[in-house]
Amino acid sequence: MSEFDTGLPSARLLQGYIKEKTEVELKLLNQESLSGIIFWQDPHCICVVDGSEKPTLVWRHALAYIKEKA
Repeated sequence: MSEFDTGLPSARLLQGYIKEKTEVELKLLNQESLSGIIFWQDPHCICVVDGSEKPTLVWRHALAYIKEKA
């Protein structure tokens, strides 16, 4: 298992989104999109909670990008 480096800029940005409960859009490599609030992250996955409070587990290797929802 790899260590989770919270000092990396990407981890700090996601931690900011989690702390502020910022709504984000996640684009997956298969072109699907998810929107919601990032609930937690670990070295392998990100958990996103949508408007109906249903969690979705997304593997990091499936992500194309994450951006703050306008």
